[in-house]
Formats: sequence, structure tokens, C-alpha cells
Amino acid sequence: MVLKRNAAGRSVPHYRAVVPVGAVLAGAVALAACSTVPQMPPAPMEPAESTFTATLPAYRIQVGDVLEVRLMLNPELNEEVTVRPDGHISTTAVPDEVAYGRTPADLAGSLRTVYGRDLRNPRLSVVVKSFAPTRVYVGGEVTTPGEFVTVGPTLTLSQAIARAGGTKLSSDDSSVFVIRRGPGDKPQFLSTSWKALRQGRDANADIRLAPYDVVYVPKLGVAEVYQFYNQYIGQFVNPSIGFSYLLNSNGGAVIK
Repeated sequence: MVLKRNAAGRSVPHYRAVVPVGAVLAGAVALAACSTVPQMPPAPMEPAESTFTATLPAYRIQVGDVLEVRLMLNPELNEEVTVRPDGHISTTAVPDEVAYGRTPADLAGSLRTVYGRDLRNPRLSVVVKSFAPTRVYVGGEVTTPGEFVTVGPTLTLSQAIARAGGTKLSSDDSSVFVIRRGPGDKPQFLSTSWKALRQGRDANADIRLAPYDVVYVPKLGVAEVYQFYNQYIGQFVNPSIGFSYLLNSNGGAVIK
């Protein structure tokens, strides 16, 4: 307590109350104890054998894949080709054909039509000899942002964020989005329900990413304010947590 003079020139007690750090921490612990995860069915002892593979989409050819074009009745025309960066392939009989994004069966059907101009009823198939690794990227408020490479199915949203070490406390879980290259190689923004997934409220929110997707985790608005404060204000002043008030002559208090 210190004495200060009011407008009338009288000395009045001036109190300054400081919020104890322990009380703040106790409140934070109490809030943390309130779980946002709903009740869920127990996990089985062993997963069903066909649950994962039965729901996977058909494989689509990627840039860098090595394909073998096989003709059962004309083995002398068998050859291996690599999908070029432009997504096309070239064979002895086909100067140029789009392969990227198509299934092997779909590509085989197109090649069969072209080969059929010189061969009667060509029995042709396309086999993926080696798979190019797929890449997705995670940026923003995660522990280790960067490029993540896999072979086979692309990562899901939760797998990609787990690869990045999880989100930071400064992340805005309700605003995570995906940047994807659409038709004409134009980028598009796609929203996600990461917060609902993280809180165990919507399993369907764990979307499977497309090759070269960028998952971006924005910074929480209050975190941006805090960063601005530390960068431009905090280094110049030394504020304390608390408030002050004056006792006036009639016993009331004025908070400052």
C-alpha cells in the first residue's frame, strides 16, 4: 500500500493487487482436466484383415513410375517405359500417351486401341514395375515442417501432421487447410475438419491426401498478437500482471 493524493489534496491509500502465478497455473490445470474427447467404442484386439485394403482407391500412375507394357502374343514388343515429368510415356508403337493420374487398366485400354491398328486383337497389359515415391508437405505451426515421402498410398491428414511432429500450442486447429493443384495446375484451397478429428468427434475428417498436397496449419490469432507484443513491445517495457485501485473518502474503490 502507498499513499497518493486525490483531486482534493487528501492522502488516500493506494492498493495494488497482483494475481498469484500459482492461481493462474491452478486454473489452467483445472481447464486441462476437462477432456473434449467423447466416449468411444473400445478398439478390437486385432484389426480385421480386409478392412484397410478393401477401402483403398485404385492406384493411379505417378510421374517417375516405371511401367512394363506386355503383349502376350507378341513378346518382342514388350518394353519398359518411365513416366516423364510431363506425365506422358512413349513406346515403340505409341509416340505419346498420357499416363499420369490414370489406372494401369485404363492406360492398357488406350494402348490396346492404338496397338490394334497394326495387330489383330492385341492382348496387352500394363504392369507397374516400380513405384515413384509420393510427396506431401506440411507447413505452418507444426513442430517439424517439411516434405514427407512415402511409397504406396499417400498419407492421411492425421498421418501427415504426425510426421510433422504434431501441431504447436500456437496453432489454430479449426483453420487447417490443404493447398492442392487442380485442373490446369491451378492451386486451390480446401478446408479440413482437423479440430473435429483431433478431438475424436469425426473420424471421416481424416482425409487421404493427394500427391504433392500442402497441409498448412495457421497460427492462432492470439498467438500472432503475442508474437507482435514480444517483438515490438515486450522488449521495451516490463509489465506486471495485476491491477490497481484507489479507496475514495466514502469507502468505495476505483479500479485503475
